[in-house]
Amino acid sequence: MGDTRGERYDANICSCCFANLTAECLSAGLLFWFFGGTWVPMPNQDRSLYCEDWGEALTNRSEPAICVVDLEIGTASVLEGVPPDVSPGQALWAPGSQAVFFIGWYHEPFRLGLKFCSNRRSALFKIDLCGHCERLSGENLSVSNPRLSPDGSTLIYLQGAVFGPHNQCLSLQQVLYVTAHLTSLRVDLSLCLFHPCQEPVCLFFISSFTLFTSVFVSSSSDLSDSSSQLYGSWKLLTVQRDLMVVCCSSPNTPPTLRVGFVPRAGEAVSWQTLQEPLMTFDFNWKVLDVTLPSDEENANYPGLDFGAVLVKPSRPLGETRTPLVVFIHGGPHSQFPAEWNSTTAGLAKLGFAVLMVNYRGSTGFGQHSILSLIGQIGSQDVKDVQRAVLTALERDPNLDPDRLAAIGGSHGGFLACHLLGQYPESYRVCAARNPVINAATLLGTSDIVDWRYTSAGFHYSYDQIPTAEALAAMLQKSPIAHIKAPVLLMLGGRDRRVSPHQGMELYKALKSRGSPVRLLWFPEDGHSLSRVDTQVDCFLNTALWLHQHL
Repeated sequence: MGDTRGERYDANICSCCFANLTAECLSAGLLFWFFGGTWVPMPNQDRSLYCEDWGEALTNRSEPAICVVDLEIGTASVLEGVPPDVSPGQALWAPGSQAVFFIGWYHEPFRLGLKFCSNRRSALFKIDLCGHCERLSGENLSVSNPRLSPDGSTLIYLQGAVFGPHNQCLSLQQVLYVTAHLTSLRVDLSLCLFHPCQEPVCLFFISSFTLFTSVFVSSSSDLSDSSSQLYGSWKLLTVQRDLMVVCCSSPNTPPTLRVGFVPRAGEAVSWQTLQEPLMTFDFNWKVLDVTLPSDEENANYPGLDFGAVLVKPSRPLGETRTPLVVFIHGGPHSQFPAEWNSTTAGLAKLGFAVLMVNYRGSTGFGQHSILSLIGQIGSQDVKDVQRAVLTALERDPNLDPDRLAAIGGSHGGFLACHLLGQYPESYRVCAARNPVINAATLLGTSDIVDWRYTSAGFHYSYDQIPTAEALAAMLQKSPIAHIKAPVLLMLGGRDRRVSPHQGMELYKALKSRGSPVRLLWFPEDGHSLSRVDTQVDCFLNTALWLHQHL
């Protein structure tokens, strides 16, 4: 018959051949073609089909499942009945262990990045072991972190809006499990755990500096002790029966574990340190409160305050004045607690003072502070950082105003580059990790396209199409057109949050202007540049770059 491609065959012959196909091939969804006198399975037609995932740090995580493991007989099975349009997570057993509570993040119309984003459409579900599933929370909301009281009577979880700021104050929802009655109260918190104390419900909240306990959030008491002056940060890790486990640290003291028993009303906690830090460092640190002049106030959210943490070596290394490195956090809705930071400690050990700035829009200062930054990126946050720097220089005459550097990652890199462009006479050098350089060109490459619109002051919907107005505004808020000082760029080749092409765009612009620029490329790393070897490489290069140009 010669070449059989394109040749027609009798339907009966085809039927006979197909009748001999194995059930495995059919169930695999394979197609077949006639070659060499026999039917040969074609490659799966879906093998090149695009499969959505959950973005930065969750690449190839597409459709998770809830699995139940029987420890007695050593078997594991997938819990059936989860709605097909959600990805389940944060599961916990319901009372009686015959059902599971879980959070489900919706797939449709398409998925957006989950990491560092508390504003994704999701719901609280309950599913029993027979596969019957029901939704417990409302529609078109973002929910997370369910917790069950020890007696099984109360379920709490956090709830917020879909879209808007990627991280913000959330409401605490309370479900009385017996009556299925839903109540809510608004709280600004990052962690919540139940504890079986004498009162019906006891919640533990953690702030940037202090550990609190609250009964129905009607009153609170400080559980830290006199060592609060030593430790700038207390983090509650867990509560087991009456025992609390916390992690304490400060900018000059590495983390240490401490334990204490939940006290009775009116009593104090007796904290015990499990192991003293192997070493502490001879750094001075203090929290600076920053006051804004009237012309830098936000008209819609006046009277907001913010702060910074200043860390400096106790004795300058053979110099009369200390160079200042302005360290800016990313997010922008995150923060610098007064805790141990290895980058800050390393720079202080090398003789630099470090100013970690919590500009307006940082978490921990309330919802109005977060909302004040929407539409104001590239202006309000830049002025806040500069105001914090001027405050530090004014209060500490040992800091050298002629040797200022700016470092940061993501939005922190965005601000570091902006400082060089908007205050070229003040800053001599910059080191930026995966920075946002051109918000307009980032629009089509980021896994959180909603935040790209929101940060620039535009409403977002899934069917959003870029407009000339939006693109022009995003470009106007970007630092790429202004930078001339020496810049060190550190880019992750697998960054899904801020495409490495952002940094490449700046690299080429600086090269064309004849400005000093150095680019480090980490092909296997993502947005956080978190691999140990990458962190070492970034720190060493940053320190050398600062020494070279300050």
